[in-house]
Amino acid sequence: MNLALATLPDLFYSIASKSTYNTHMRRSVLDQRWAGYAVGALSVVALTLLLKIVGSHVNAATVSLALLLNVLFIATRWGSLPALLTSILAMLCFNFFFLPPFGTFTIAATDNWIALLAFLVTAVTAGQLSASARRRAEEAETGRREIERLYAELRDAFERASHAEALRQSEKLKSALLDAVTHDLRTPLTSIKASITTLLDEARDEPPVALDRDSRVEMMEVIDEESDRLNRFINGLIELARIEAGELQLRRRWGAVDEIISTALSRAEPITRNHRVELEVEKELPGVRVDERAVSEVVYTLVDNAAKYSAKGSTIRITARRAGEEMIEMGVADEGPGIPSGLRERVFDKFFRATRDGDVTTHKPTGTGMGLAIAKGIVEAHEGRIWIESGYDGKGTRVLFTLPIGDEDVIDDIHYSEAKVSAQ
Repeated sequence: MNLALATLPDLFYSIASKSTYNTHMRRSVLDQRWAGYAVGALSVVALTLLLKIVGSHVNAATVSLALLLNVLFIATRWGSLPALLTSILAMLCFNFFFLPPFGTFTIAATDNWIALLAFLVTAVTAGQLSASARRRAEEAETGRREIERLYAELRDAFERASHAEALRQSEKLKSALLDAVTHDLRTPLTSIKASITTLLDEARDEPPVALDRDSRVEMMEVIDEESDRLNRFINGLIELARIEAGELQLRRRWGAVDEIISTALSRAEPITRNHRVELEVEKELPGVRVDERAVSEVVYTLVDNAAKYSAKGSTIRITARRAGEEMIEMGVADEGPGIPSGLRERVFDKFFRATRDGDVTTHKPTGTGMGLAIAKGIVEAHEGRIWIESGYDGKGTRVLFTLPIGDEDVIDDIHYSEAKVSAQ
């Protein structure tokens, strides 16, 4: 609505400019027409004078052809009405000077009447056809110029709209970044500051309350955990910056899918202790040429989200299978509240968290809103794709991504048996 209102002045200016342009064009056409009348009359007089000077060397047919060509020229250059006047003047001059009896408008022979009428009809018809062709050419040229003008105006309006949308997205990103920085930097800093201040007060013999050993250990653990949280947040920002700048360096090697998953699960073991993890890897799955560390990070992020947004004791299922001849499809499914279809693309945006921004569940998010954005960047850097579907039996969320297998000619017959394990 605001964009439409903003373009109203441009629209009024365009209409006014078009009206002024049309008025100018009408005046220009009128001036050209009067010039055509004058040129037509003068050209007939000049041509008649020339033909009379060389009269002994020309006959009636030559005279009529010369006058007819003059009519065609006037019609082509100035249009039908000047050509009509030129045709009538040419007919009168042809009759008066070149048809006997000379010097009068009387025609003695019947065949001269026929010649005169044929000349007049031919001149008028040819003039009209020539003028019509010229008019169509002018209309086509005018239409072309109008289309170019409209296209230019329309292009300027795609550009203004794109600029406005870019500004809107920029402001949205700034707000999201400010929110993320405020929440994900200030919160751990506050905890660290409070814990270290209490410990320092105790060390200076100025404690507000006496601390026992367990309390001191608890505060040190808070400092350790919140420091790790800050470190993860800063690393996430750096990783996102690299991805967006196109500087994500992948070290591709041939590796096993189950080893990549195993690495991610070993790292995620502290966060999956209260969940049941099921792993299903298709039988004889080929190796993949990928950056194992980066892909393991994707799997870990998906497992972390699954554990974070699903109830304790629920199942997290990790799958891997072939998807056609050239792709491997991997997925992580949970039994949480799920994500509405309208938000499934947005969750890959930077700093977007479905529970915070989309109000999907009542869980309080503890992430930074960067995990899935980084995962998407890693997958797409491998020429793969990542998307979200509903979980098994319509419950929960299932995040899937694909990776290209690579050139199978250089695979040393690496295959992996089907694995199904579950951990508590």
